[in-house]
Amino acid sequence: MTDAVSIHPDAPMRLVIAGGGTGGHVLPAVAVVEEIRRRKLPVELLWIGGHPGVESEIARAHDIPFTAIQTGKLRRYLSIRTFSDATRIPVGAIQAWRALRAFRPDVIYGTGGAISFPTILAGARIAPILTHEQTAQIGIANKLAMRFADTFAASFEQTAELACTRHRHVIVTGNPVRTSILHGSKEAGLRRYGFTAELPVVYITGGVRGASPLNIRIEALLPDVLGVVQILHQTGPATANPDVKRLRSVRQSWPQRLQQRYHVEEFIGNEIADAYAMADLAIARSGAGTVAEFAHVGLPSILIPLPGTWGDEQRKNAAVLSDLDAAIVLEQSDATPERLEREIRVLIDNPDRLVRMRAAASTAVRPDAASHLLDEILKLAGR
Repeated sequence: MTDAVSIHPDAPMRLVIAGGGTGGHVLPAVAVVEEIRRRKLPVELLWIGGHPGVESEIARAHDIPFTAIQTGKLRRYLSIRTFSDATRIPVGAIQAWRALRAFRPDVIYGTGGAISFPTILAGARIAPILTHEQTAQIGIANKLAMRFADTFAASFEQTAELACTRHRHVIVTGNPVRTSILHGSKEAGLRRYGFTAELPVVYITGGVRGASPLNIRIEALLPDVLGVVQILHQTGPATANPDVKRLRSVRQSWPQRLQQRYHVEEFIGNEIADAYAMADLAIARSGAGTVAEFAHVGLPSILIPLPGTWGDEQRKNAAVLSDLDAAIVLEQSDATPERLEREIRVLIDNPDRLVRMRAAASTAVRPDAASHLLDEILKLAGR
């Protein structure tokens, strides 16, 4: 039960976004902000997230005021960090409560993940709450957060069915993606990275923070695979893994013509739209945001789920595309450099199959996801 707040009909809606940590918990919120701005709605925003996450940088890039709080990872296994992380949650809740009382939101939008939980806990008696689950499995944080949420939004029907056993108001919205990714230019992408239209392009990503197991496997393919493809490789930032510096050094040892076929970046920002437009194939983890974006842009993929995720969520996310024959899924233990190179060559040599995979990926899309989520947020805010 939230405190009653009198809302003047002409006053801007005051919206708090709670969450972060990974791209999967950040980019859906960006999509909702884009929808707010597309509709030209009067909205004042505040993003509450963690200190080490990607959300502060992304919030700044979209001109959203940001407040950092203490957060701790929620675990279902014993770890030496469990106690220290557990102490951060109440500290973060107090910090979030202070920020919420100062901002006086009309509604709170939680994007899931441990970073959202302290704000949702603190905001339970301050404003109505919507929390959104991006993955095909309800995460630990959202299982806790749904106790305080007025609305629980799910990306998938099967997730909503699980949530209905725990929550009175469950909706299926899909997983929103940034509309900007749909307006890329293949020609601009090729120019940006110095690639040619004569060879296919493979985009490789382990998510915004990267994945060393993927980076190491790709390194083992280089430079031989560059005889048949060009590669745009997002390794993740140097603060998350040491791979980018090493890969750039390796690249310098090749002949110039091979160097031109391999471009390595720590992080790809707004230019991702052009990267998607020029890519013929992707190799990636199967986080919820990655799967949603590949579906929206119709990008064929080889997905390597992160082992050991809670509820096996990455394997379930990958199945959304593989069940449609839009992706090939390899277990990390099976994704040897030799197997990856074989899969790349088979797909590149079969352009008709890539066309079918593109069409299949597009059928997994809910194009109105951001709009649907925003409508529910507006309802909770009495707008």
